[in-house]
Amino acid sequence: MRASLGLPTHRIDRGDEFVGGDAIAHMARAAEAAGFDAVFVTEHPFPGDAWLAHGGHHALDPLVALSFAAAATTRLRLQTNLYIAAYRNPFLSAKAVATLDVLSGGRVILGVGAGYLEPEFVALGVDFEERNALTDEALRAMKAAWSGESVALDGMHFTATGNTMLPRPVQRPHPPLWVGGNSRRAIRRAVEQADGWVPMPNPARSASRRRTPPLESIDDLRAGIAYAREHGEAVGREAPLDVEFMALGADMFSTGRLDAGRVVESVAELAAAGVTWLAAGVPGESRAEFVDNVVRYGEEVLRSPDFPATPAGPSKLS
Repeated sequence: MRASLGLPTHRIDRGDEFVGGDAIAHMARAAEAAGFDAVFVTEHPFPGDAWLAHGGHHALDPLVALSFAAAATTRLRLQTNLYIAAYRNPFLSAKAVATLDVLSGGRVILGVGAGYLEPEFVALGVDFEERNALTDEALRAMKAAWSGESVALDGMHFTATGNTMLPRPVQRPHPPLWVGGNSRRAIRRAVEQADGWVPMPNPARSASRRRTPPLESIDDLRAGIAYAREHGEAVGREAPLDVEFMALGADMFSTGRLDAGRVVESVAELAAAGVTWLAAGVPGESRAEFVDNVVRYGEEVLRSPDFPATPAGPSKLS
């Protein structure tokens, strides 16, 4: 199993402790040294005040933030979790992602979500009811642009009559695409158009707010993975599908002391269910505390004899 560490770029309340350029570089270097395979960040460009007042959060622009992590490291992959493709023209997204992939030497993992905050869509001038169709369209359009060939494509809100984008991403045919969300539509999108699926823990009480089905247990996760396999067989998918999920006691909103034993126990259960990537979070109210916990995570979780080994041979993402 591989592991991706969540960088706390949502901790705007802590200022330069977590969201400065030096802070991101420091935390990314710590993650690389600890043995993490990737770091990830979230995004919310312009959230509504009502959501913020009820537990929502701000975040840095994901690709800009990840560029600072890229510049400070050499092998660490750079993951969006999640990038809302429907917020933007897909060709602008394709150019930004290709640029980061080129400048980082081919380290981007683009995790894409349909989004769920209607006031944010409205503020950005995007029809909320079109979000799923726009997400599907964006995946197709970005892949076409990344080909480096001339693109002729009619979209819902664009027309490419013969346009070309260079340079191509370093990774071929394109950076890995992962799709987030718990719905069957999200699972089908991952199976049909992407390389990975990123479900999220979601209590039933939050399902309507987040506009994605609840996922409250390992049994719920197993059911989603089973559906992904069934749909893959139905559509003739042959390539493996990565699945990334959070371990109990180690999401990016964790507080208190890292419970490494609980994490290792959870990870073993996730691996048995078919999870291939761990989305990890560590607690910390200061950067020093966060980095100390990253070091502990590497020593007590990633290097634990009970941590599931990464399969031998090259990863399909390398």
